[in-house]
Amino acid sequence: MSFPSSGWRLGLPLTLLPAAVALHAPLQARGPEPVVRVLLKEAPVVEVGVAGSAPLQLRDDGGRSLLEIRPGQRMRLRPAKGGLQAELVSGRAGGRAVPLSVRQAWIDPKPGSGSLLLLDNRRYRGRLHLLPDGRELQAINVVGLETYLPSVVGSEMPASWPQAALRAQAVAARTYALRQRKPDAPFDLKATVASQVYKGVESETPSTRQAVASTRSQVLMHGSSLIDAVFHSSSGGVTENSGEIWTRQVPYLVSVPDFDDASPVRQWEKRLEPADLLKAFPELGGLTDIDVLRTSGSGRVQLARVSGPRGTKVIKGAELRKRLGLRSTLVKFRFEAPAPGSLPIDSRTASAMAPLPLPVLPDVLPAGPYGAIARAVRQETLPSLLAQGRGFGHGVGMSQWGAYGLAQRGRTHEQILQHYYRGVVVRPYTGR
Repeated sequence: MSFPSSGWRLGLPLTLLPAAVALHAPLQARGPEPVVRVLLKEAPVVEVGVAGSAPLQLRDDGGRSLLEIRPGQRMRLRPAKGGLQAELVSGRAGGRAVPLSVRQAWIDPKPGSGSLLLLDNRRYRGRLHLLPDGRELQAINVVGLETYLPSVVGSEMPASWPQAALRAQAVAARTYALRQRKPDAPFDLKATVASQVYKGVESETPSTRQAVASTRSQVLMHGSSLIDAVFHSSSGGVTENSGEIWTRQVPYLVSVPDFDDASPVRQWEKRLEPADLLKAFPELGGLTDIDVLRTSGSGRVQLARVSGPRGTKVIKGAELRKRLGLRSTLVKFRFEAPAPGSLPIDSRTASAMAPLPLPVLPDVLPAGPYGAIARAVRQETLPSLLAQGRGFGHGVGMSQWGAYGLAQRGRTHEQILQHYYRGVVVRPYTGR
């Protein structure tokens, strides 16, 4: 769910923000913050450094200090038999690998120091939970919700957008994060479009901090429950009913007119050459036809029959979008004779296409799509595909470009949210 479109085992209670997080919060705290746990990275090796002048502490579950990471040093951590292995690195030179007989560990800034975590050249506030998962190590940022949000808003929307749009994003992101908390799992959210994008301190700006501070604790409720505040970049003029994309229709995620006129992806085209289609559907030997079998009320593809030289299959719209790399499923297709220089069926593709008998064609070819395909086959090439679509993302919930459009029209963040999430109220969150 990112612009421009589109957890769970923990040894600490989720109710109160750890002191190390609170001291680094970009906003002045007004009571305990709920905590979220965000998976930053999952890899065989995780390397952590210091952003600041004070060291970081590697601790066990009981808070006992195991090792110290000083400024200029990095710590490489990896799963090992019976626990973790840590190695301090200064410059290019590695150090001695230290086995740690702990199943999980924490990296904390020294209280009051101002130092931050450094991971993959990005700075993060809060603590880092290191949890082995098979042969990989999960690096999970444990951070206060209000501390986390300025980065999410800046990662999901341009910080230069009107405050009403940024505030709408802040409230939607806060609601989404709270609804995603899973106390029995190692983490709640991912830092990618799989949840909502979170890029650390680099994505915070004065305007995103202002948007979060001015809406502090505000969430979206339907009845007595937090809503599933999904969002996307741009709907192409009309959003979608949740039940037409996913398995469940909820009363607040219904199709509404969008105001995404300024979106650069409100309308788009993508041309796929025969080589692209062969890569997308190798089992069919490429594509020669797409027959849309079912669409949603807004026109999004739900089910399609795809055909190629090697056969036919029926797939869902979401899979078709993924395979072809399309911005949305609000799309129409047109097959055309291949562009000059496109990949013919010759020795370069023979291994992928064979056996591929060419059909016997009549002397006079008809007009229309079939004729274009037939001519391409006669020339021993497959057709190209022109996809013409609208919008970017799944189309459900708030359109980010629509929020921008409504903000430009003078709407408040509450009005924007209540347009895209029908029947909801904006109120302070009272839980922890």
